[in-house]
Amino acid sequence: MAASTGSTLADALDAGPVLLDGGLSNQLEAQGCDLTDALWSARLLADAPEQIEAAHLAYLRAGARVLITASYQATFEGFGRYGLDRSGTEALLARSVELARGAADAARRASPGRETWVAASVGPYGAMLADGSEYRGRYGLSVGELERFHRPRVAALAAAGPDALALETVPDLDEAEALVRVAEETGLPYWLSYSVAGGRTRAGQPLEEAFAVAAGRTSVLAVGVNCCDPDEAQEAVELAVAVTGRPAVVYPNSGEGWDAGARGWTGAGTFDPGRVRAWTRAGARLVGGCCRVGPDLIAELAGRLEEPGEPTQPEKPGKPGKPEKPGKPEKPEGPEKPGKPEKPEGPEK
Repeated sequence: MAASTGSTLADALDAGPVLLDGGLSNQLEAQGCDLTDALWSARLLADAPEQIEAAHLAYLRAGARVLITASYQATFEGFGRYGLDRSGTEALLARSVELARGAADAARRASPGRETWVAASVGPYGAMLADGSEYRGRYGLSVGELERFHRPRVAALAAAGPDALALETVPDLDEAEALVRVAEETGLPYWLSYSVAGGRTRAGQPLEEAFAVAAGRTSVLAVGVNCCDPDEAQEAVELAVAVTGRPAVVYPNSGEGWDAGARGWTGAGTFDPGRVRAWTRAGARLVGGCCRVGPDLIAELAGRLEEPGEPTQPEKPGKPGKPEKPGKPEKPEGPEKPGKPEKPEGPEK
């Protein structure tokens, strides 16, 4: 399947920040869908695919330019528990890409020239277990065993022709290593995004070590965090850029807490679209929201990114700046220009 537009997602990131969508599950629930099943939103690939496409369209109308597919929790093992065979699962994985592509095509017909990309979601091993393990990691599996788990579905997703792979909500350095190895086999660009807590992976590993897994990988579009507290985002973005020399990806959740036992959200939301400027100044190129961040907040992010007066194209991480042209006389100092704010220290915690 061809890419959705003439430009690649990598080209777009070279030009400046690109807006991701928000949480798929909360939008599906807002549309009246029941997600209490262990397959979560992946069940709707079989039962109500039109609902998934409608959710994608809601985010495109809000201003998103990258759609993440409904394959986060879609696995051969998970669907197999419901009696679906290998070919049936492959078809549903392909459908996840096709639904996002269909929504992108519809949006482009409505707004000719609009550029939109599709990223196939690859969630962690723990998402298949449906017991909250994706927020802990440390499954007791080797890197090789995790490779063998992820390889078939990553291959099926890649065969459907997404523009990129989203290796997301990764809790563990070992699983990141497995996912990166498998993603490299596809030839597709990808991003690697950890879920974090307290400045470490969910498994408790230092983020410097976790981000280093992607260092030197030419197929990596961006490295960063998702499905974390918004207060964790700024420091993680800065560290991801410093460690990898690549752009950062950041899409926190609402700031509410997930109770895996009760399968529900607790606390108040703290997601503030006003933080996006600090993220992009620090080197983030892919920005958006995760769980409980809906189209309204994505629309606010889109508006913030379009506001004049502040650069949204910082120097591309990992590349040296252009040398100054020789012989050009310096401008007289004169009075300072008013109104340029100092770089903020980042969001309050």
